[in-house]
Amino acid sequence: MNSSRKPVHLAVYDTFADWETGHATAYLARAGHRIRTVGVTTDPVTSLGGLCVRPDLALDGLRPEDSSLLILPGADLWTGTSAATAAGGDVLAPVARKAREFLAARVPVAAICGATAGLAHEGLLDDRDHTSAISFYLAATGYRGGERYVDADAVTDRGLITAGPTEPVAFAREILGLLGVYEGEVLDAWYRLFHDSDAEAYAILEQAGAR
Repeated sequence: MNSSRKPVHLAVYDTFADWETGHATAYLARAGHRIRTVGVTTDPVTSLGGLCVRPDLALDGLRPEDSSLLILPGADLWTGTSAATAAGGDVLAPVARKAREFLAARVPVAAICGATAGLAHEGLLDDRDHTSAISFYLAATGYRGGERYVDADAVTDRGLITAGPTEPVAFAREILGLLGVYEGEVLDAWYRLFHDSDAEAYAILEQAGAR
């Protein structure tokens, strides 16, 4: 493992969808990236899959310059963002604000599923190409980026990766490509193997030592 490489930070919060980021974090770790979890606080959280996770650090201790990427999974808590924001009590608003801080510092952010709604509320999708579960899901947030919505499995624009809830493999593909874990034919083969069960892709990965 390259100890000089900045870690990848995975945000965790109650009801986070643990399966949405598994392909990305597993293959980042296999490539030598350190994965550190970050919570709003360091109190334990429980995923939708029932996993209890104690964050490695709290959000207020995370600086963009100490990270190579911030990953935001979906969660039930994102779903109530509109009502919670109106009441002034959105528990995940600090996470979206941290994403703004990362992007302003030119450190990439990757958001999937409900996390895209949180970024829409924060105004981070107004001027970037993006995707999500479906266009009217984000339109319900009242954001101003509807014209930049792309009907695709995953989208990368100016350091921000977005994907819908049914596309964890495409989400991982964008992350692995952005951080240079796999490139070109190897990256495409990785995607085809895990998304399409393409047996021919396995041979390409085996030859490249990228299984």
